[in-house]
Amino acid sequence: MKKLIVGNFKMNTTVKEFAVYLDKFLPKVKDSKSDVVLCLPYTHLMLASQKLVSTEVNFGSQNISIDTSGAHTGEVSANMVKDLGATYTIIGHSEIRKRFKETNEQVNQKIINALGVNLKVILCIGETKTEKNANKTAAVLKKQIDIALKGLYENELKNIIIAYEPCWAIGTGNVASSKDIENAVKTIRKVIEEDFSEKAAEKMLVLYGGSTKLENFNSILKVKGVNGLLVGGACLDADVFAKMV
Repeated sequence: MKKLIVGNFKMNTTVKEFAVYLDKFLPKVKDSKSDVVLCLPYTHLMLASQKLVSTEVNFGSQNISIDTSGAHTGEVSANMVKDLGATYTIIGHSEIRKRFKETNEQVNQKIINALGVNLKVILCIGETKTEKNANKTAAVLKKQIDIALKGLYENELKNIIIAYEPCWAIGTGNVASSKDIENAVKTIRKVIEEDFSEKAAEKMLVLYGGSTKLENFNSILKVKGVNGLLVGGACLDADVFAKMV
């Protein structure tokens, strides 16, 4: 099975800088055996739709609104993202959960909105350092998944990817150990099996994210049950990210 490598640009690069990035990045990954997704600032989606149309590289947003339309100044709906040709969106990233006090219930509504316009969802889940130290990782992941996927039919899971991103590893340089990652992946699949079926659990794509870089990505991809990576800072260097892809 191909690995899925997702780059999350966060709030980085101008459109002009992104155009230069693509000119360098695309030739390096044209024969890649991985599936590649770039999750971009909203400002970059139009350029991505133009530049990536004839390539194997997919793109998406880093968030969508909980609402589908209306008087919501500054918001961007799932349909707006889809209209620009995007096929993915990240939902539930810990930086958004923390800064905007996003709840699991809001994550659930965003997922419903995304699936409603045929966007694939990269659902981010993960525990804080305090929760990890209190041995609550499994309970936290279960709660996040249970609520985020509430009301979904099993056949809709084909458009869901789960990214395990421990909050304490994002942007800190601290990477979860192989054992921590393997245990988290097992927990994720166990919850999917309990909520849906064994078949659904086996088919679910599970990514790891959190301080992934050139020096450690290979060892992470070798962890049992890991289907790919959600890469933050390292994806901003076209040469480095191309090597990872």
